[in-house]
Amino acid sequence: MIDELKPKLSVEPLAEHSGTQTVLVRLSESELQALSHTAHDHQRCGGYELLTDIPAEAKKGNPRHLAQARKISNEIFAMFDQQAKRDTEYASKARATVETLGKNPLIEAAIAEVSETNLRETVDFLSRYPSRNHKSRDGQDAVTAFRQKIESTLKDAKLPYKLEFVQHQSTPMNSIKLTLSGQGALSNEVVVLGGHIDSINSSFFGGGSKKAPGADDNASGSANILEAARILLSQTQAPSRSYEFYWYAGEEGGLLGSAEIAKAAKAGGKKIVGVLQLDMTLFPGDGEFSLGSMTDFTSLEMRDLLERINRDYIGATIIEDKCGYGCSDHASWYRNGFPTLMPFEATMRKMNKAIHTERDVVSTSLSFRHSAMFTKIAVAFMMTLGNP
Repeated sequence: MIDELKPKLSVEPLAEHSGTQTVLVRLSESELQALSHTAHDHQRCGGYELLTDIPAEAKKGNPRHLAQARKISNEIFAMFDQQAKRDTEYASKARATVETLGKNPLIEAAIAEVSETNLRETVDFLSRYPSRNHKSRDGQDAVTAFRQKIESTLKDAKLPYKLEFVQHQSTPMNSIKLTLSGQGALSNEVVVLGGHIDSINSSFFGGGSKKAPGADDNASGSANILEAARILLSQTQAPSRSYEFYWYAGEEGGLLGSAEIAKAAKAGGKKIVGVLQLDMTLFPGDGEFSLGSMTDFTSLEMRDLLERINRDYIGATIIEDKCGYGCSDHASWYRNGFPTLMPFEATMRKMNKAIHTERDVVSTSLSFRHSAMFTKIAVAFMMTLGNP
């Protein structure tokens, strides 16, 4: 990714992490726009993270603040190394004893409730907005309306929940958070399901169309999360662990909402046992019921859990693949030390090429049967980790 950007930006990294191919660079506002333009032109969601905890003065090249920026980035790189160590330890010890989970009839019954009709209705609802750009009035209106839709969808919920906006420093758009509290000794531990609600049109940076319906990217993942929440809150018994559902703001602007949320979770000592990210689930580029399992910025233990869930409940073809960069909000959680998973609609080479354009609309090339598979994965993931 950085090799594609160097000719446009003429930047040299301030710090680098070879294991994840992550670099820290200092950009002017115009260079940041060039970064966004290039990333989205290459169908790269987000593609970078704005480190809002680095002082603004560092942008001016003040040596003291640049040193502080390097210190912060080195702390992030140390966390990447810690995550890699966790994978190595898991592979050498725990993985040898991993077996199939065995089918749970409660999970089987729950995933049988997944409705393709509900998914289509939600995608239609979100993609009717001209744009869900995190800086636009349309985008902020879409979030407000979607919160009302969540309330309407959960009107028959059997379990109590809390629905709220999460306000941010880095974007005017709010994220939406839905919490289902667990019961018992493990209620202070949390399972996270999330996906971004904003959309973008890459031509916006060059003065082109601002229309960004974002049906696949990421009304699809947003719909999966809502359908999973509907099913999970219709259960008659609360899970042992707590559930948190997020519709993140500003992913396309640099993982903005999730970066603040994950940072706050780490600072607060929150015990998060797993994070599932759903970003683009509608385009069956490798064939229906084939999915890409991203191996970078995700955890080996969570990828193994996906394999076991798939064997017991789904029956999909899983193809391991790499984004090659921090391609969605799971990267925010990963860099803060939490275990993450990102199943994707296809391999990167076969993904939907209409994203980040006004052509990202519901069409015959998309499959709600394929997308429903990701809701089933989400339900099984949450129930498996929620009731250890």
